[in-house]
Amino acid sequence: MLEVDGAVGEVDGAVGEGGGQVVRTAVALAALTGTPIRVTRIRANRPKPGLAAQHCTAVQAVALACGAEMRGCRRESDTLTFAPGKVGKTKIDLAIGTAGSIPLVLQAWLPVALEAGGTITLTGGTEVSKSPTIDYFSEVLVPLLRAHGARIEVEVLGRGYFPVGGGRVRVTVEPSTLAPLAIGGVPAHAGIISCSQNLPDHVAERQAQAASAALPGFPVRIERTPGPGTGTSVTVFEGAKGGVAVGRRGLPAEKVGWMAADELLAARAVACDVDVHLADQLLVYLARAGGSYSAPGVSSHAATTCHLLSLFGYEIAVSGTTPAVFSA
Repeated sequence: MLEVDGAVGEVDGAVGEGGGQVVRTAVALAALTGTPIRVTRIRANRPKPGLAAQHCTAVQAVALACGAEMRGCRRESDTLTFAPGKVGKTKIDLAIGTAGSIPLVLQAWLPVALEAGGTITLTGGTEVSKSPTIDYFSEVLVPLLRAHGARIEVEVLGRGYFPVGGGRVRVTVEPSTLAPLAIGGVPAHAGIISCSQNLPDHVAERQAQAASAALPGFPVRIERTPGPGTGTSVTVFEGAKGGVAVGRRGLPAEKVGWMAADELLAARAVACDVDVHLADQLLVYLARAGGSYSAPGVSSHAATTCHLLSLFGYEIAVSGTTPAVFSA
């Protein structure tokens, strides 16, 4: 459990993976458990320490969902105090102000919003490097949660790419009680989504063709959208496993498609329930609902989240290595 200094639990923001995930998970757990916290040394070992715009937006989203009082929620701040109130049904509209990841903001808000319901509209990046794409969120994470009782609707109103952002997503949830996680019973669905914005039509087609060559038989969806920025992405998925890749200048379209497919193929190569990225995204839900699932291994993100959960009184048992089994 958290060591308490007065009424505030201390969380080391540089622990484990040491990135924004620590802040996002800590404030979500604070809201869910009614625990006031102080997060110190935020991203202390990163090239640009302290909170960035995306982290501030995630904190604000959770704070609005639970009526929290907070101090230090500003860019470059290395300390955040977060005192949650009661979780309630809210309607939230926030702009990250950069191409910061909308899916990562949703990771913090969603488990809290499922308690009482609510709607959030976010403006920022929908496809950002080192983050799940919005398609991974809507096609891998959300269907799995729905299969366990979550009532979630996702609307992608516009796509946003680095560095401009400008993507817009609305997520609506109803109060939901999740059944214990049992991934083996979740119906499988598969697909390839190839997106491009402000680029020639052939770019998205070449991405899709490369991914399809590695994943024959997968349904293909191509999206070419207008918007303020320029970029591409590929998301592939099969049940509770997926892969993503985001294009960049100088990276051939075929390579983008292959990279996304390769992530899924790596997860497929291990007899397990979920991919390594979904494994850490599910841990808060596992802690709250119980159940178990297996993954190709234990990532640094998963190990960090397990540590944070233990601070709030949730114990996750992890057994095995390849695959690793998470249970609560």
